[in-house]
Amino acid sequence: MDRPAGGAGTLAGGTMTLLAIESATDMVGVALLRDDGGSAERIHLGGRAHAELLAPAIEEVCAVSGCTVADIDQIAVDVGPGLFTGLRVGVATAKALAQALDVPLLGVGSLDVLAAAVADAGEEESGAIRAGPVASVVDARRGEVFAAAFRFDRAGHGAGGSGSLPIDPEVVRDDRPEPMAPDVLVAWLVGLADEAGPVLVVGDGAVRYRQLLSVHAGLDLRLADELSAPPPLALARLARARLDRGVTPTAPAQLVPDYRRPADARINWEQRAPHRPAAPGHRSPADTTRT
Repeated sequence: MDRPAGGAGTLAGGTMTLLAIESATDMVGVALLRDDGGSAERIHLGGRAHAELLAPAIEEVCAVSGCTVADIDQIAVDVGPGLFTGLRVGVATAKALAQALDVPLLGVGSLDVLAAAVADAGEEESGAIRAGPVASVVDARRGEVFAAAFRFDRAGHGAGGSGSLPIDPEVVRDDRPEPMAPDVLVAWLVGLADEAGPVLVVGDGAVRYRQLLSVHAGLDLRLADELSAPPPLALARLARARLDRGVTPTAPAQLVPDYRRPADARINWEQRAPHRPAAPGHRSPADTTRT
């Protein structure tokens, strides 16, 4: 299933084009954003065919926008945390394009994008940005989540109009780099709500553990379904705002996904390896030293 954004086809005449690549979840999405406010978005929902869907999605969003890949001036990509396969495909594609086109490349975290999307939704619905904290919760699989809580820095951002820069999320509390069990997540969020007021919770982790979260009055799940995945256009707007503020792009060779923990295949190998007799002359990955 694919969905074009309502703004598709509005890019003609812009002077700077940013491509955003979103593949941290089951969704595959791309967006184009011009510095004159024109935008287009293409989203494929369902499945994990990231490698098969991403390149055609980029071609599609360029086609409906009246431009080509060669017209791209900047590239942003969601670096995670999220699905291992999706992140690998998205980051590898972004790096290859940035190197081939010789354009700036910026990695943006999925937790940041989800929070920034809340600000976008607030502007679209009411013209007012939420004052309370926002918690982005990403399903880490294996019964765990990654999460971070944010507030919004209003200085110089979002001062009216759909063409204004998005309000950039800043961390309220320290980002939680380690995966959390659902009960630990609930305790953390309830504590945050007690300190800072009702917490708006978004992300596929919020959807997965809705039943646990919804019984607590201080946790607001209104946007959980709408923002279960980081929107490509929110990624594009946040990346553009950061680049315009002078955030330094990353060299393609240095950009890596934010996996936050080993892949399942590696964990399974390490768990089984001690119980396997080694073949003559065989060296396990743990025995291999690189210099």
